[in-house]
Amino acid sequence: MPREVAERGDAIAAVAEVFREHGYAGSSLATITQQTGLGKGSLYHFFPNGKQEMAEAVLEDVSHWFEENVFAALRDAGAPARGIERMFEAVEAYFHSGERICLLGAFALGDGQEAFEGVIHRYFSTWTEALSGALLRTGFTPTKAEETAEEVVVGIQGALVLARSRQDPQVFTRTLARLKRRIPTIQ
Repeated sequence: MPREVAERGDAIAAVAEVFREHGYAGSSLATITQQTGLGKGSLYHFFPNGKQEMAEAVLEDVSHWFEENVFAALRDAGAPARGIERMFEAVEAYFHSGERICLLGAFALGDGQEAFEGVIHRYFSTWTEALSGALLRTGFTPTKAEETAEEVVVGIQGALVLARSRQDPQVFTRTLARLKRRIPTIQ
């Protein structure tokens, strides 16, 4: 029997986990209904335009979470070092210390890349620009801030992939520790 969901946010969270596990193409409506426990009627109530709208809602939800919990902290002009520390804390919590993949990263590498190119580009650009700005405010040169920001975001994303492929979340936590050491102003 399909379960009842009263809030669209609950449906978004449930659908997100299906996309995490199966990717965009692998998440058929049958798979989504089976794994979320939501009936087709509930899904179409919340997402009248189907799977594409579900994916858009999920990616928007992830982007919104990162805006509130990562990017805003990095933009805090009065506390750039603390913003960088908060970024690492939030990233470790969000990705469950390496046990959870990055949906935007997965979509960027997979079948959803073309359909969601703008959202994916905006997410990664916003992250690297916000981190670069925080690094500038801690005393990094513009070139070093841009290089380090890119290296950190690449390191986080790569560590998620490697942790998943090895089924070893410690790869992620070790990588975060190394990345933090590359930013002496937060030590």
